[in-house]
Amino acid sequence: MSFQSRVPDPSLRGLMPGYLENLALVERLHRLLLDVIKDEFERLGLLEINSVQALLLFNIGENEVTAGELKTRGYYQGSNVSYNLKKLVELGYMHHQRSEIDRRSVRVRLTDKGRDVRGVMHDLFTRHAESLSARNLVNPESMETVNSALRRMERYWTEQIRYIY
Repeated sequence: MSFQSRVPDPSLRGLMPGYLENLALVERLHRLLLDVIKDEFERLGLLEINSVQALLLFNIGENEVTAGELKTRGYYQGSNVSYNLKKLVELGYMHHQRSEIDRRSVRVRLTDKGRDVRGVMHDLFTRHAESLSARNLVNPESMETVNSALRRMERYWTEQIRYIY
């Protein structure tokens, strides 16, 4: 099968460059976020977990969830979630308990150690928000405009996954 680039509809010429830049930015921003978290944890001497695991702890917060729920929410892919949850339980960052209803399902929640990491993450993100605001790099209105556009793209991509195949 050969790849042939088709010429986009002329009406898309204005959208296409911005769309491709958005794709590249989203990918780079995610990688940069993981690097920022890694650097913060290295600075604090928290070397036991990686940035993906720290972000997982932050996203779980005070909730009690299953790996399936985290995957359904779109935070993580299945194999990654299972591996990272297992590691976090082994390291004492999370409690796990088999569901009484479905013995195959395991519910997890943060331990005090996990809540401490979540606090570190919260402090890091708070410092970032304060710095972005103090430097006048973004304001609540521009942040909401970006978030709104990204949510629309998320819905579109979700529809592509659900309805194309």
